[in-house]
Amino acid sequence: MKWYSDHPARFARQLVADVLAVGWVVFWVWLALGVRDGVLELRAPGNGLVDAGTRMRDSFAGAADQARGVPVVGGAVSGALGEGSNAGTTLVDAGRSQIELVEQIGQWLAVALVVLPVLFLLLVWLPLRLRFARGAAAAARLRDAGALDVLALRALTELPLRQLTRISDDPAGAWRRGDPEVVAALAARTLARAGLRA
Repeated sequence: MKWYSDHPARFARQLVADVLAVGWVVFWVWLALGVRDGVLELRAPGNGLVDAGTRMRDSFAGAADQARGVPVVGGAVSGALGEGSNAGTTLVDAGRSQIELVEQIGQWLAVALVVLPVLFLLLVWLPLRLRFARGAAAAARLRDAGALDVLALRALTELPLRQLTRISDDPAGAWRRGDPEVVAALAARTLARAGLRA
């Protein structure tokens, strides 16, 4: 595969386009990570619920343990305080669920912010680069094999008429006769369009 043109101006355009493509990906990754970090800050209420629920659960559990030692009513009081401990556990679970939801939203939002722009880039930029690389590689193989007549024929089928008449008054006839100057000029045009030197 030949990724870049032999002609300086086209090479510079291709290089700038490639750098911009890489910059596009880096920008969206950077933005996605920033958005994810911003979303993850929304875990604070969930963390507060977990902390409050943990303190509540531990306080009620400690009180229930101490209440068991009270004669006659200790078991009943301990059971009632155990319900407070269960409420604390419920708060902890709610906080953890909220934290997990925020983390999932942050992750999926980051993925979407990277995948969609990169997919757009792959659908627009990559096919152009691959088409150039394949075309340039095929033209280079023909040039290196000395198949200038095939390259000249390609020019006859692709070039506008005004460009063909600049090469010769009858470029097709000259190509059929095997005129070396016309064949070389036509082949050079095809190679130039492919980004190669003759």
